[in-house]
Amino acid sequence: MRKILVSALLAAAALYANCALALDSSSTPVVVTPLASRTTTASGQPITLPQKNVQVLVSTYDIAVGATLPVHRHPFPRYAYVEAGTLKVTNVETGNSNIYKTGDFIIEMIGQWHQATNTGDGPVKLLVIDQVEEGAKNTELRQ
Repeated sequence: MRKILVSALLAAAALYANCALALDSSSTPVVVTPLASRTTTASGQPITLPQKNVQVLVSTYDIAVGATLPVHRHPFPRYAYVEAGTLKVTNVETGNSNIYKTGDFIIEMIGQWHQATNTGDGPVKLLVIDQVEEGAKNTELRQ
């Protein structure tokens, strides 16, 4: 039984290796370009996921030139890919800011008050992915 398990594991590893090589091969019409690999948010917090009934929400945002979003925070992880434009995100608790441009990937801070401003000369377009507890919202506005 042990020999069968070892053989199966080796076969699976060989198959995986062949598939991985195929994705990297120049003869394959698929190009994988890593965009980000992080374990912390924009403010250095460890990324923590909801503990029950995770729901993934995907949306797009179009932010006009000069527009500033209200001060808000996210109780759950939020990720954004900047498809176009320049966005300045400021943590209003610390005063620290980050500038994100086309092609950047944002891992937003969790539970910290912040706001964003389009500081570029064109609209900002974002692809936003939230991971929330099912039925929950991921944006709280400061009153």
